[in-house]
Amino acid sequence: MARLALLSVSDKTGLVDFARSLVAEFGFDLISSGGTAQALKDAGLPVTKVADYTGSPEILGGRVKTLHPRIHGGILARRDVPQDVADLENNQIRPIDLVVVNLYPFESTIAQPDVTLPDAIEQIDIGGPAMLRAAAKNYAHLTVLCDPALYEAYLEELRQHDGNASLEFRQECAIKAFSHTSGYDQAIAFYLRGQGSEVRDQSLSQQYTLEGTQLQVLRYGENPHQEAAWYQSGAVASGWAAAKKLQGKELSYNNLVDLEAARRIIAEFTDTPAATIIKHTNPCGVALGNSLVEAYAKAFNADSTSAFGGIVALNQSIDAATATELTKTFLECVVAPGCEAEAQEILAAKSKLRILILPQLSAGPKETVKVIAGGFLVQAADDVVADTNKWQVVTQKQPTPEQFAELLFAWKVCKHVKSNAIVVTRDRTTAGVGAGQMNRVGSVQIALEQAGKKANGGFLASDGFFPFDDSVKTAAAAGISAIVQPGGSMRDQDSINAANDLGLVMVFTGIRHFLH
Repeated sequence: MARLALLSVSDKTGLVDFARSLVAEFGFDLISSGGTAQALKDAGLPVTKVADYTGSPEILGGRVKTLHPRIHGGILARRDVPQDVADLENNQIRPIDLVVVNLYPFESTIAQPDVTLPDAIEQIDIGGPAMLRAAAKNYAHLTVLCDPALYEAYLEELRQHDGNASLEFRQECAIKAFSHTSGYDQAIAFYLRGQGSEVRDQSLSQQYTLEGTQLQVLRYGENPHQEAAWYQSGAVASGWAAAKKLQGKELSYNNLVDLEAARRIIAEFTDTPAATIIKHTNPCGVALGNSLVEAYAKAFNADSTSAFGGIVALNQSIDAATATELTKTFLECVVAPGCEAEAQEILAAKSKLRILILPQLSAGPKETVKVIAGGFLVQAADDVVADTNKWQVVTQKQPTPEQFAELLFAWKVCKHVKSNAIVVTRDRTTAGVGAGQMNRVGSVQIALEQAGKKANGGFLASDGFFPFDDSVKTAAAAGISAIVQPGGSMRDQDSINAANDLGLVMVFTGIRHFLH
């Protein structure tokens, strides 16, 4: 008896050619449901509709098609168990040798801006996951294919093994099927949680699943001895997976990590031309300007030594003037929401420079995940928008509107510097950055030393409170005119008194931004 293949797919890429090979080369009989059967019939291939094979019509508007003993019995039967073989014979069920299924496009459906909940519900596949899981469970006796990319590999298996796929291949395909259904279910659960009234609280549920599809094997990880790969979450590309690379070498692990750090900073600035330059996830220069080229030049000059080999993020489309400046030094990557044609021609002179276009620079993840031994930590993203109406001026000296705006700029940058974080700014430009030190005094000293003369009349932001007044006194001695910090220390009054005695402005934000 000819072998039997069940084909029921939403994504029909390569389906007809694959089915033709199954029939012509290997003598398979085909059974299919719905649109798959019609596609095969239109291509002139012999196919039996599932409804004709089972004797049961599709019902409930197509919700029930393949949920039938003749389907699942044929998939789940163990060929080496006599009772299973007898059950097939007694119920006139043919064993199924190949199951080719991919699922309703749930994730691409919910990615549409106008999708309704009923629309999404109808794209939750039931029969497909049931067949995939059944076939994957019984991989010892049949093959399951959930991805068109596997079609040619399966045909090669048959060609190389006398018409039979190897056990190793069948097992790998089963793993892919289980991974596919797992990710599918996770996408549904995440979407339905988002339909509730308390989305933020519901998102951190009792179970949390990480699922991704490999986009690229990276050359290595943080270091050459570490293997690494890049995975896309969800079936619909978003974030960096959706970015367009105009030119340059392949992205590395460290490139992607730094690009994300750059994206998070530049997302803080939407109304004014802004530029940031990142090294090892910390900003070495951030600036606002009247034009994009001015913002970039200010960011670069903030620390031109560290900017060498940096990652640049811009909040506006790259124009010719900015492109010319970008080509004047060695940079690893540049990301912007767009790039003008003339600018692209200029940048082409630096063929190894990676230029990425990411229109939705401000769209980031709502949660962050860190792996630890035996598990992982999940937290809501630190995407709270600074609310200056809740800020408190705690000193006798009051800030001018101009000073207040500069403090807001310094605070936004400081949020994205590794703790303990201190940022010194002037003229909406970073002058000194103290990052990742074991004590806050050390970070203050590094930032002030880097700022040099620019600290005189400058502004200082701290991501956490000052436990003592020593940092305030050190800042004042360097010429700092105003400080913004969360407040909340038991010795806040000591810092306030020191600021008053030294003629500084100090503002408490009431919120901290540690970054570990």
